[in-house]
Amino acid sequence: MNIYFDNRQELIEVSQELEQLLISVIEACLVQEGLSLEYEVSVSFVTDEEIQELNREYRGVDKVTDVLSFPVEDEFDLGDRLLGDIVISTNKAREQAMEFKHDFNREMAYLTAHSMFHLMGYDHMEDDEKSIMRIKEKLIMKELKIFK
Repeated sequence: MNIYFDNRQELIEVSQELEQLLISVIEACLVQEGLSLEYEVSVSFVTDEEIQELNREYRGVDKVTDVLSFPVEDEFDLGDRLLGDIVISTNKAREQAMEFKHDFNREMAYLTAHSMFHLMGYDHMEDDEKSIMRIKEKLIMKELKIFK
């Protein structure tokens, strides 16, 4: 498995410990779905301004968001080694961690799991889809002992 990290912000330190945690999350998501670890994923850490620009350009929503997922293709293709890109606003993640009164790394792990399931074709536009996605995210977080 190849995971590429790209830190394009300077506000919040991205430690090796955090990168290792996110690698564990990505691997656990693939394993949970019965997939091999032979995929490439990029994870970019960006500013609020950059994620707002991406959100506006690609989703038509002109506001800051916490995470965006960019699958390699519109449809998940199990034959393709390139899974896609995860883009996280570190500042928004820090704000949410403080709001929910938990650790920054926990928030980053959750956002990564959330994004991985988007890359693998899951969505949360409908209530039943949202329920399935939330269950999968929580299983990952429990498996990695990030929360109980």
